[in-house]
Amino acid sequence: MTDYKYSIEAKNVNKIFYKKSKKINALVDFNIKIKKGTIHGLLGPNGAGKSTFINILGGLVKKDTGSASICGLDIDKQSKKSKFKIGIVPQELNIDPFFSPAELLELQAGLYGIPKNKRKTDEILENLKLLDQRNSYARTLSGGMRRRLLIAKALVHSPEMLILDEPTAGVDIDIRTSVWDYIRKINKEGTTICLTTHYLEEAENLCDFICIINNGRIIKDDKKQNLLNIISNKTVSFTLSKNINLPNELKPFNPSVEKQKLTLTYDKNFINLREIIEILYKYNIEFKEINTFESDLEDVFLKLIK
Repeated sequence: MTDYKYSIEAKNVNKIFYKKSKKINALVDFNIKIKKGTIHGLLGPNGAGKSTFINILGGLVKKDTGSASICGLDIDKQSKKSKFKIGIVPQELNIDPFFSPAELLELQAGLYGIPKNKRKTDEILENLKLLDQRNSYARTLSGGMRRRLLIAKALVHSPEMLILDEPTAGVDIDIRTSVWDYIRKINKEGTTICLTTHYLEEAENLCDFICIINNGRIIKDDKKQNLLNIISNKTVSFTLSKNINLPNELKPFNPSVEKQKLTLTYDKNFINLREIIEILYKYNIEFKEINTFESDLEDVFLKLIK
């Protein structure tokens, strides 16, 4: 196994497309390092450049300038070796409808030269909840099953780096959770994961690092928690025991009262909840219940994109 620190490393990658003589900068001085053993999310609106970057890694699109490596192997100088290190799950459902899941996995394993006694067809199908459909025609599978079958195909050669392009698009909540569990499982076993997703909840649940991309440029690439700390506003609500008159000391917290529910917002970097509760006690404001809400990744994403 190649000794490397980053499963993906790109330096100053640029890609320009021309559409009806119009110049489109798909990637602009694109620099990213995806640390070995992590789950790294790529977030951005449609047309941000996420799929272009993935297609460059997979050899489907040729970059104009810059360099990129997969598991320490240069994608230009060591093209065949680098492709063996990576598994890519595309957005498109490109599955032969006349093969069964088992046949498709066996065929894929054969293309990678995996000996029959080292293939993990049934193990992969079981983990992705497809074992019952092992011998069904792929054309009879639901959209969610086909999505999971794409993930299965990408895993037949046990890649060190797995790229998932919208892995749970069109998948119901129960199956999405099982796919998340499997992603975490193979990550704990040593596979580095890179995923693009429009589900910010998915990125927040799975990722260690998150890269936010817009118009071909990286806006922010950092640990998930550091991104969440960008927005420090918190909301707290108190279920009151009786009607109250709002004291002036609460006015800096944008108070609102509705049906005996007092809602306040505050910056956690400058004040803590205990100080707010002490103000309530000071004015004999009694409450039966308290709930707090923090900013989530969606708030951060929208702030950075804007």
